[in-house]
Amino acid sequence: MTNIAVTTWSLEQTAPTDLLPASAPEGDVRIVRAEVPSPEFNRFLYASVGGDIRWTDRLGWTYARWREYLERPAVETWVAYDRGTPAGYIELEAQDDGVVEIVYFGLIPAFRGRRIGGHLLSYGTARAWDLADRWPGLAPTKRVWVHTCSEDGEHAMDNYQRRGFVLFDTKVEEEPALTAPGPWPGAFPA
Repeated sequence: MTNIAVTTWSLEQTAPTDLLPASAPEGDVRIVRAEVPSPEFNRFLYASVGGDIRWTDRLGWTYARWREYLERPAVETWVAYDRGTPAGYIELEAQDDGVVEIVYFGLIPAFRGRRIGGHLLSYGTARAWDLADRWPGLAPTKRVWVHTCSEDGEHAMDNYQRRGFVLFDTKVEEEPALTAPGPWPGAFPA
């Protein structure tokens, strides 16, 4: 199997005032928290958003593994809907000492390039900053961080930086060159 060099960038905000919100897109775009843990729905979002950009680490998760992850305290999924249709999502996970990671963020390919991503990232980052308000006993957020890589969407890094995230680490590692799995064969143009 062929390997490729993949660059991973880690970015952070260290105060809620670091967030530089994008304007809301035109039309009927809403962002709603998926409050009921649903392995089927989260796997759909994961495969649909990441299928063309080689998100593969969770494809082998069992139903029980998805449920276990989603039922953990302070794990939240926020979903953007365009006229009632899921367009993308942002997944938050509380970590130790007031740190919140944006574990996954992205849009289904048909919804990219329509200004939904900046709005969703802005909204989701604001929810990371106020996560403790929804989870009694959770330490107030002191830091929000995210990582993106050279395999992610071409506008990912720019979107993070335009929202006020600052680069704090860069790593380059060799990884197997994988074919984008897509949610099903033929879903994405070649």
